[in-house]
Amino acid sequence: MPVVRVSLLKGKSPEYLQALSENVQRAMVETFDVPPRDRFMIIHQHEPHELIFDRTYLAGPRSDDFVLIAINVGKPRTPETRKAFFKRLADLLGQSPGLRPEDIMVFITTSTPDEWSFGNGVAQMSQPGWEALAWGDAA
Repeated sequence: MPVVRVSLLKGKSPEYLQALSENVQRAMVETFDVPPRDRFMIIHQHEPHELIFDRTYLAGPRSDDFVLIAINVGKPRTPETRKAFFKRLADLLGQSPGLRPEDIMVFITTSTPDEWSFGNGVAQMSQPGWEALAWGDAA
């Protein structure tokens, strides 16, 4: 049940954004134990003065193609799982839309199931049988 926020500078095409979205989701499905239909993503394109980032801190040099990916998940992942995710994500985004690894920054936060409502004013994850709903096993 991740929610993903992607921030980047303005000017990318709908096709670029689609490739970005598809490959973030693919990396989560392949390495992060996320069901394929569990997809909630927000993409923000910012003016240059609205996305401030250091071009050399830790993993630079960063270009104007810099992408900040913030993922909020409902359960913690092991360090090994997170490392595999980071690697797979960089590989996929390198293939399409063609991002350099230096331009990809990711951070992951966790929350508890009762902190989520998917609608109807209900914390679905606190209801009996929520696991089946979350994994698509229920009608």
